[in-house]
Amino acid sequence: MIKLKDILYKVAIEAVHGSTDIAIGKLDFDSRKIVANDVFVAIRGSISDGHDYIQKAIDLGAKAIICDTFPEQFVNEVTYVQVNDTNKALAFMAANYFGNPSEKLKLVGITGTNGKTTIASLLYQLFKKAGFKVGLLSTVKILVDEVEYKATHTTPDSITINHFLNEMINAGVEYCFMEVSSHGIHQKRTEALHFRGGVFTNLSHDHLDYHPTFAEYRDVKKSFFDNLPKTAFAISNIDDKNGAVMLQNTVAQKRTYALKSYADYKAQILENLLSGLLLKIEGNEVWVKLIGVFNAYNLLAIYGTAIELGMDSLETLRLLSELESVSGRFQYIVSDSNVTAIVDYAHTPDALENVLKTINEVRTKNEQLITIVGCGGNRDKAKRPIMAGIASDLSNKTILTSDNPRDEDPDVIISEMEAGVPPQNHKKVFAVTDRKQAIKIACQLAQPNDIILIAGKGHETYQEIKGIRTDFDDMKIVKEILDQLHK
Repeated sequence: MIKLKDILYKVAIEAVHGSTDIAIGKLDFDSRKIVANDVFVAIRGSISDGHDYIQKAIDLGAKAIICDTFPEQFVNEVTYVQVNDTNKALAFMAANYFGNPSEKLKLVGITGTNGKTTIASLLYQLFKKAGFKVGLLSTVKILVDEVEYKATHTTPDSITINHFLNEMINAGVEYCFMEVSSHGIHQKRTEALHFRGGVFTNLSHDHLDYHPTFAEYRDVKKSFFDNLPKTAFAISNIDDKNGAVMLQNTVAQKRTYALKSYADYKAQILENLLSGLLLKIEGNEVWVKLIGVFNAYNLLAIYGTAIELGMDSLETLRLLSELESVSGRFQYIVSDSNVTAIVDYAHTPDALENVLKTINEVRTKNEQLITIVGCGGNRDKAKRPIMAGIASDLSNKTILTSDNPRDEDPDVIISEMEAGVPPQNHKKVFAVTDRKQAIKIACQLAQPNDIILIAGKGHETYQEIKGIRTDFDDMKIVKEILDQLHK
């Protein structure tokens, strides 16, 4: 039996009305899910305020209310706890409720603009291959050793995180690798977690619909490292201009990785081909199946993390050579007619530029590069013209299309993208609103040896238009169309 007072450990309480010495059911911040004896935490969100649903939660049987402002009237036999920050309170209460599972395994958080999913997923792969039971909390999926669950957010809410960490403990998991988003940090979802290590990938233009300035976006990421304990390691990409900033105030053991700068973990690219990379890491050569400079950074972060977690260096290199690319991250097929189709999640200017530069580095230039790209609706509008400009500069042909328009008019999004196409590129850029049609046209335009890049959605298997999600899988669709055209 769990008592309210037991899960309030480390919560900054300002006032209490009623008794905290009461038995409780579960903990929730969604009033619709409340049942008898539950604790309702009122969270102030960007769309709605949980404080408006306190009475509804009580009507459904809530026994305790956690809020930052007391309601005007109290209901008898309901305990009210006033806290300074309900997001932070939820983080500690969720951790306490599940017995602080993050302290019972080695949890590593990966943050940055690009590379989080690849690094977290490949660390999961590497440690599984090394014979450990491993957990994964990522954009693509949640894995409790080998049991898979669907992910809804890059960094889930505090209750979901602790629930799955607890499931991992029950399954005997020793290591967990977790993507840590700026939203998750800002909303205190990771606040009460005990991290064994933190990894910084890079920082570029993203989420400026949520963060008012780039400086705030950077500082939120930095706060993750500021809060790491002395017992943790903090490993940062020192080639990124914000890499040193991340380590400024951390008390964790500071480590760096780089391709260009002096660093604790250093690599050199010896060969960069469409079939893989030949890397020299700390004097040892290793052939890997992943492609491109950005993946050299990802692999170096993985190597450094594995060493910091006690893995043998030669064994780590051997395992690196066995790693397979992550779903929707530079995933490619070659059709019977010798057209290469690449699907990549690149949905930021920096990620798109990285992918296109990688393709241009490994191709002979005798073939065309056709890029299909869109931008999501109800998201950062500033990146739309930038992404179209990058695609048109680095491709022979560019098709601007829909991504997930959500509640926005897809044609308006495309016209905002078109504004970024320089005059000299106008002739090689055209707009096709329907994404499937855009893929079909690219396939029809492609000659043998040509390369098609379908950017923006990666692993996603849906498209969201006017609030409705329909099945849409870039890789599946391009395969079908290329097969039909070949026949």
